[in-house]
Amino acid sequence: MTLTEFNTLPPQDADAVLSRCLPVPRWVAAVRDGRPYAEWPELEAQAARAAGHLDDGELDDALAGHPRIGERASSPAHHAEASAREQSGVDRSDAEVARALAEGNAAYERRFGRVFIIRAAGRSAPEVLAELDRRLGNDDATERDETVRQLREIALLRLREVAS
Repeated sequence: MTLTEFNTLPPQDADAVLSRCLPVPRWVAAVRDGRPYAEWPELEAQAARAAGHLDDGELDDALAGHPRIGERASSPAHHAEASAREQSGVDRSDAEVARALAEGNAAYERRFGRVFIIRAAGRSAPEVLAELDRRLGNDDATERDETVRQLREIALLRLREVAS
């Protein structure tokens, strides 16, 4: 879809498109209500600003839209096609990678009480695993901020795919 087409979508259709990028109603409304956008950088700036902070409920909503890294989407909320495309650099058929990701995901969830999220697009399994290991050393506040940053990067990546 072009930016012009995005700008002219009925509000309900724009909401559906935006919710696949970041399922946070406040963010969806802020980006939708900023229309029309003259160019991609204007849309990107508004989307990034609106995703700059997520409260706890918004963070939970956003994370519910993603499967664990290295796992296939198991819920309609996971947006299977986008998740599979974004995680294409992570070879699930490699038993060692699958084991390391499962162990890392479990350790992360024990440590932080939420799913590990990373913009996996363009990253290999070793890069994802190195980031997972690094982030396990973060304190809670630092990791929460990192999680929000990663969600924002994913949202912008998905938004670019649908409206540029």
